[in-house]
Amino acid sequence: MKFGVFYEHQLPRPWQPGDEQRLLHEALEQVELADRLGYDYAWEVEHHFLEEYSHSSAPEVFLAAASQRTERIRLGHGIVQMPPKYNHPARVAERIATLDLISNGRVDFGTGESSAAVELGGFNIAHADKRPAWAEATEQCCNMMVMEPYPGFEGEYFSMPCRNVVPKPAQKPHPPLWVACSNRETIKLAARLGMGALTFAFVDPDEAALWVEDYYRILSEECVPIGHTVNANIAMVVGLSMHHDRDEAERRGLEGFHFFGHGLLHYYVIGQHQPGRTNVWDNFQESRESFEGLGETLGIGTPDQVTRQLQGYADVGVDQVMFIQQSGRNRHDHICQSLEMFAKEVMPALKEGEDEREAAKAARLAPHIEAALARRTPMAPLADDEIPVVESLGTS
Repeated sequence: MKFGVFYEHQLPRPWQPGDEQRLLHEALEQVELADRLGYDYAWEVEHHFLEEYSHSSAPEVFLAAASQRTERIRLGHGIVQMPPKYNHPARVAERIATLDLISNGRVDFGTGESSAAVELGGFNIAHADKRPAWAEATEQCCNMMVMEPYPGFEGEYFSMPCRNVVPKPAQKPHPPLWVACSNRETIKLAARLGMGALTFAFVDPDEAALWVEDYYRILSEECVPIGHTVNANIAMVVGLSMHHDRDEAERRGLEGFHFFGHGLLHYYVIGQHQPGRTNVWDNFQESRESFEGLGETLGIGTPDQVTRQLQGYADVGVDQVMFIQQSGRNRHDHICQSLEMFAKEVMPALKEGEDEREAAKAARLAPHIEAALARRTPMAPLADDEIPVVESLGTS
């Protein structure tokens, strides 16, 4: 199983001058440490206007900085908001390719659409349009990274003429594709489209087994890739706070993890938000008793407890676990200590035999991936005499 660190850049109120700067620089130090310790991925979201819950509106900038402070860890957009009113597909293709080049081919291209009214409304995106807009933009973004020139497109959510989108990424045909999944139905969608599943539903290993079964069955039988390749992987998010004393591990990390859950409820489910005025942290303090008594929180405990918990994911076929640590008011030094303890006392046992498992999985899936790619209808390239000539405008 592979392991990643995952960032929302949470910053509860009250805010002091320099807090956002400190937050970002601490996160870069954590990614640098994770790279040295042997973690596989560093993931960062893209969110807009989600005060306190996520101050991560430009992940491409953060990941570019991380690329120059690390050597081997993969850099995951977890995710890029793909509806064109968020980001024009050509601009996404350019940014992904550039990051892939400066990181020497270490980018994973996670995609999503969001379902938060604060975000969607901020960009005038209708809720009913977000899924088809995501699909249209994601498919065309992949074509832009591969085709020379891109033939152009007249779609429902964006249009552009023929252009050669440069640069092209280091990884061919393009970086591995993922999609954010919050429920079992989006897991099935990921499988049908040949994308890795970034799951944010916090399910236990028993429930994860059902998701894994659905995903790999559908991928083997029904997959028609949205991109030019298949990325067969399931990653799941859990918290991480470790200490040899279980109570201390919970004291250091449980409140932050519960704030993460409260933020999800606030922005995505039941909250009412007044921009610049609502205090999400204070609201959490008023409702925090609702999070108590929820039982064992995965990833929070002693090394033995965390090993047992994550072994359950490994046993049912989860490919990667992503750790949320920088949540609520969790401290930078505690985050680093947990990263070090996990790498020393938990990771080696869960990594044992990884190369052999990866090879067996690749061999098992190879014929299914070949069949899936054969079902895909590629975008037709333009013949040379069909490529338009673009006249310069001359001097003004």
